[in-house]
Amino acid sequence: MSLRETLTAYWLHVQEELLPWLDDTTCGPLNGHHRQLVSVLGMVRIEAFLLGWRGLPGRPPSERAVLARAFIAKAVFNIPTTSLLIEMLSADKTLRRLCGWQRAGAVPSESTFSRAFAEFAASALPSRLHAALIQDTHADRLVGHISRDSTAVEAREKPAKSAKPALTSAPQRKRGRPCKGESRPAPPPSRIERQLDMAQRGVSAAAMLADLPLSCDVGAKRNAKGYKETWIGYKLHIDTADGEIPISCVLTAASVHDSQVAIPLATITAGRVTNLYDLMDSAYDVAAIKQHSRSLNHVPIIDINPRATPGLKQELADEAKRLRRVGHRMAEQVRYGERSAAERVNGGLKDNHGGRTVRVRGPEKVMCHLMFGILSFTVLQLVRLVT
Repeated sequence: MSLRETLTAYWLHVQEELLPWLDDTTCGPLNGHHRQLVSVLGMVRIEAFLLGWRGLPGRPPSERAVLARAFIAKAVFNIPTTSLLIEMLSADKTLRRLCGWQRAGAVPSESTFSRAFAEFAASALPSRLHAALIQDTHADRLVGHISRDSTAVEAREKPAKSAKPALTSAPQRKRGRPCKGESRPAPPPSRIERQLDMAQRGVSAAAMLADLPLSCDVGAKRNAKGYKETWIGYKLHIDTADGEIPISCVLTAASVHDSQVAIPLATITAGRVTNLYDLMDSAYDVAAIKQHSRSLNHVPIIDINPRATPGLKQELADEAKRLRRVGHRMAEQVRYGERSAAERVNGGLKDNHGGRTVRVRGPEKVMCHLMFGILSFTVLQLVRLVT
C-alpha cells in the first residue's frame, strides 16, 4: 500500500468515525486545534513506547502516557509555558479529556510535569516517536529530494565557556617558511575529513556526532540581507523530504558550522529513507560532503561558494545574467528550488510549534522540546497530503 493510500485510509477513519464520536462524547464540537491534536495522537501511538506501572511495587507515578499527550498538545496549541498548559487543561474540558484526565483536579502539578519531561528527555521519547513515524510512512517510499538546512534556536541559559587548549611539552614549529631540507609536518585531518573516513569504515552516525559540541554557546550567521546576526543557544539541523516532511534532526551548539553536521545527518537520513537528490546551500560546498553524498548513491546539488575562488562571484553573476537573457534554466537550478521546503519547515516549527519558546536548559531537554514540535508538525504535514 502506498503512502497516500495509507494516509487516506487513516484520515477517513478519523474524519468519518473518530471525530464524530468525540463530538458526541466530549463537551461539544471540536475546534481546529482539537482536531489537529486528535490526528497527531492517533498516528504517533505513544502507549507503545511507554510502559505501564500495573503490578509493580511502590506508589505508581502519574500516568506518563497522559503527560506525554499533554506535551504534544503543548506543541500543537503552541503554548509557551508549562504553567499556561496546566491552566488550559484545567479550563478546557475537551483538551483535558483528549489528553486523558476526566476532572480538573486530576491534572498534576507543574513539578510533576517537570519530572516527567526530564524522563522523556533522558529517554529521547519524541525522537524515537518521530523515527518510528518516518519508518511507518516512508520505509517503502522513494523520496525525490532531501533539503538540508539548519535554524537558530535561542535559549535562556548562559553560554558555556570555551575550553582552553592544553599546553603541550612538544617543541613548537617556528613560523614562516621551512628551512632548507626541513620537511613541513602534515596538518591534522579536519573534522569533516574524519567524519568521511568514519563513514567509509562503516562507523555509526552516533560516533560521528559524539565529536560535535552540544553545550549552549554563541552562534553567528549572515541573514538574507547580508547583516551579521548573533544568538545564544543552539542550532537544529533538519533533513526535509518532499512535502515538507522532516526526516531526521540533530541538535548542536550554536557555533557549529552547518557543514560539520552534513555527513552524520546524511547517514541518519539514508538509514530511514531512500532519496535521489541532496539539496544544500553554499555552506555545504565541501568536496568531502559531495563525495559522501555520491557514496550513498545520491546526486548532490549544492550552491557554489564563490568566496573560495577569486573572481568566481563575478563569473557566476555573468553566467546567471546570460541565462536570464536567453530565458533558460538549468535542470540543477530547477531542482534546487525545491530546497525552499527546508525554510518552510524552519518557519513552521518556530511560528506554530514552540520553536521560539524554549524555556528549558541543557541540550537533552532542548532537543526534547523541539522534537515534540517536529513530531506534531510532521503528522500535520502528512495529513495535509490527503486533505
